[in-house]
Amino acid sequence: MTLGVVMLAHTAFDRVEQLVRHWSAAGCPVVLHIDENVPQTAYQQLVTSLSDLKDIRFSKRFRCEWGTWGIVQATKAATAQLLEEFPKADRVYLCSGSCLPLRPIKDLEAYLDAHPGTDFIESATSADVRWAVGGLDAERFTLRFPFSWRKQRRLFDAYVRLQRRFKYERSLPEGIRPHLGSQWWCLTRETLEAILSDPDLDRYDRYFRTVWIPDESYFQTLARRHAKTIESRSLTLSKFDFQGKPNVFYNDHLKALQESRCFVARKIWHRADLLYDTFLAPQSVPSGIEEPRPSRLIRSLENAVLRRTRGRPGLVMQSRHPRDGWENGLTAAPYSVFEGFSELFVDFEPWLSKLTGFKVHGRLFAKDHVPFELDEATYAGAMPASAAIRDYDPEQFLRNLIWNLRGERQCFQYGPTDDPRISWTLAKDANAQISVISGAWAIPLFQSGEPIEKIRTSASKMQTAEQDHISILNSYYARARIRIWTLADFLNNPFSQFKPVIDEIAPRTNAKSYEFPDMVDLTGFSDFLQDLRNAGMHPHLTGDFPPDQTLPMAPAPQRSKIGQAS
Repeated sequence: MTLGVVMLAHTAFDRVEQLVRHWSAAGCPVVLHIDENVPQTAYQQLVTSLSDLKDIRFSKRFRCEWGTWGIVQATKAATAQLLEEFPKADRVYLCSGSCLPLRPIKDLEAYLDAHPGTDFIESATSADVRWAVGGLDAERFTLRFPFSWRKQRRLFDAYVRLQRRFKYERSLPEGIRPHLGSQWWCLTRETLEAILSDPDLDRYDRYFRTVWIPDESYFQTLARRHAKTIESRSLTLSKFDFQGKPNVFYNDHLKALQESRCFVARKIWHRADLLYDTFLAPQSVPSGIEEPRPSRLIRSLENAVLRRTRGRPGLVMQSRHPRDGWENGLTAAPYSVFEGFSELFVDFEPWLSKLTGFKVHGRLFAKDHVPFELDEATYAGAMPASAAIRDYDPEQFLRNLIWNLRGERQCFQYGPTDDPRISWTLAKDANAQISVISGAWAIPLFQSGEPIEKIRTSASKMQTAEQDHISILNSYYARARIRIWTLADFLNNPFSQFKPVIDEIAPRTNAKSYEFPDMVDLTGFSDFLQDLRNAGMHPHLTGDFPPDQTLPMAPAPQRSKIGQAS
């Protein structure tokens, strides 16, 4: 068997010369097509440099624009020339100037000898593949595409919209069913001669001339019409990313490419000297007809694409930062937010830290300071306790904090006077556990002993802010684990209300081995709430505290009452 090679090239001609000499040294005739866009001087220089090789030809040149008919024209012309000038070539391998043989050419020839009469070309109907980027799978065959997608994008898009608007649809030529697949194939002489001598070829060419990206469908479709045995796969290793661009292989892919045992790989960076030096070195001992096993390399490439597009949970990469919703999880690890607990319980933060062993911070989004655990000036990851820096981007501040200590659960407090911009982030974060005692903001006001006239405005602002915050937590978009009690409901049975929270975040904690911290003195709190009502402010978020309710607490602070003053 003689294997002929058709090579399409448009750049890096020093590498093209290396590749041509490598194929030629193995006894393969090569027909080169050089893009018409290449300057004549560069083209002539390549012709001269390869003039010492007898079985090398240069085909008629065509302008090859991505996604257009020129690539198919170039392939057809070079293939026809190879079949005519090298009658002993009974297989044709199509490759590019960036395709690098990974195994001895004798391995490829032996493999093809072991599969007589078999055409290796990826070929699947458009209904079975979804690799097209841009939404043009079936439409590439039913609409016309006379304009270049890259150089005439406005005309391209406008013409597509026009055809869709008037519901234009091309009819397929009789006798074919469109198929898609990789551009890089290895076909038998018999199949190629049947395709190129098909009596209806002119009709097929007219149709495919305005198909979008015809190099992925022309031979893939016509091979189905003429081939006797098709292996729907390419012998060239190529992988595309989520944008439809081919993965480029560099020097650090050497081991993975060797382990893949593929015959040819695309696309190799033209400056990857280690790859070219390794794989184009003389290999006197063929390794046999071992099947390629690219699955491990392909999985690695797919994981790399996933890392690029999804990233690590809670770590927003620079490439995706401007795009809301592109993050793979808002934060990197579970954390807890407590609202109203530090107001109700004495020394709540040290008690929770001692009980659970977690990192327990104060109100991290307070207006004037950032109270990290133990009031540290600089926290994990060199995060400064600077409100100004935090307020530049509160969401990123939270992400960084959770990321820097993602091996340990963190807890912090939040209140109605804190930065409200973080509310949506907390609500939408599936890692957040949020426990809210609504109306607990009234306790510090009650303890202040200030006149009701002075307190009323602050109380109204706090209640409005907390109401807005709770509305966000109750929204359809909330994904956090959220528990909300009114202060009155929580005080009915604090232990049974709070125990599920502790059990959830620290399930190994023995409920019988700990006691709640002391609650603040709430004696007279019901009267305080009534005073707010009398002053015209209705504290409904605290829940129902009857006026005659008494709590076993110390005496209330003294203050003037609006009702008495009036």
